Amino acid sequence: MTSSSTSLTAWQDRADHAARSVTSLFGRKLLFLPGTHLGTVLWQGRHPAGQPTPSTPEVEPGNQPGPRWPAALRRMRPAASLALPWHYWWQAHYVDCLVDTGRRELGGGATPAARFDGPGRPSAGHLASRLVTGIRLRNALTFVNSYYDDMAWLALATLRLDQLAAETRRPGRRRYAVVRASLALQFDAACTDDLGGGTFWSKKRDFKNTPATAPVALFYARTGQHAKAQALLDWLDSTLFDADQALYLDGARLNPAGEVLLERAVYTYNQGPVLGALLELGGEANLARAADLVDAVQLLLTVPAGSSGPGSGSVLRCEGTGDGGLFTGILCRYLALAAADQRLPASTRTAAARLVTGTAEAFWAGRRAVGSGEAKARREGASIFSLHAAQPAAATYPPGAAVELSTQLQAWMALEAAAAVTAAAGA
Repeated sequence: MTSSSTSLTAWQDRADHAARSVTSLFGRKLLFLPGTHLGTVLWQGRHPAGQPTPSTPEVEPGNQPGPRWPAALRRMRPAASLALPWHYWWQAHYVDCLVDTGRRELGGGATPAARFDGPGRPSAGHLASRLVTGIRLRNALTFVNSYYDDMAWLALATLRLDQLAAETRRPGRRRYAVVRASLALQFDAACTDDLGGGTFWSKKRDFKNTPATAPVALFYARTGQHAKAQALLDWLDSTLFDADQALYLDGARLNPAGEVLLERAVYTYNQGPVLGALLELGGEANLARAADLVDAVQLLLTVPAGSSGPGSGSVLRCEGTGDGGLFTGILCRYLALAAADQRLPASTRTAAARLVTGTAEAFWAGRRAVGSGEAKARREGASIFSLHAAQPAAATYPPGAAVELSTQLQAWMALEAAAAVTAAAGA
């Protein structure tokens, strides 16, 4: 099913390494509070002595570099981290990554020896639970915020965490159910007949888009609300599906004259949760659309592998820093589901698997080690991954550069997806 010659054990080791790197470099307690965990927005190592401090990495249009003060503020003291920008949805994907790792730990027997960071450290599932606590405390004692897509990502992550907890017989499942119940009320309020259907993006309620509608549809599908999920997919197909590209556009809004205006940007991550919802609901029409979507991703959302790639061929396009730093990792997560879905044509499964493993191979080949003197001894040996699969991390994140959490979660997601694809191929 996959063209990668890398073994399952190697992919699992690589994913564990990514998990250790991200949790070591970015993971912190919230204000030293026990039982909490959060990912800090930035990590910046010491730049080599005698060399100028590197500039901020190149960013894509629309992802402008932020001021340099956050990295300096982050280093001052933990309380100062509260002044840093709060990226709720980055943390939600951090939960999802930990659940991926936790599922592999479960496959290894869920013993201390199977833990990604060693037997003396918390399991991935336990760390994910602490992260959910940290999110609530950092978000002013609530899981509700102003963006429905953010909340949908957390609802999906806690649903998977709940399933992991059930399989490992861990406590806390009632809490995750409460989280989802409160967020489901938000989704019901965001899904209206305005613009013919779909889900509002934010509480301004002036824009409906794929980033909110697709993960809400997937949440409904995974919680047994199939009619609601299908209605959202039907709206996406009628309003935001571009037949010429066979891809989904970003969103739609009403202008003052009452006309529907389309935001025609096409992003990698928007295709991912649509694909997930199509597969979750199933049925002939949905599966046919899912196959077409994988084909379109392969045709239109890839770039040459470059110096970080596995020899030759293409890898998934990446979309810079900031929020865009998560986009391709999210697509990899759902392409891995397509690669393992026996209801899809063999050619579609092969294409999805190749996109995932090729992109993950490129991230792995392009990583750079945190160097001696760049960080404290306990962080040496961790890796920094590039923000672009087709470029090496030494170019996009040289020593001393500020590294964003979003981009590191993206590479971790890709490596977990490759491990999942390879495991499914051998099943």
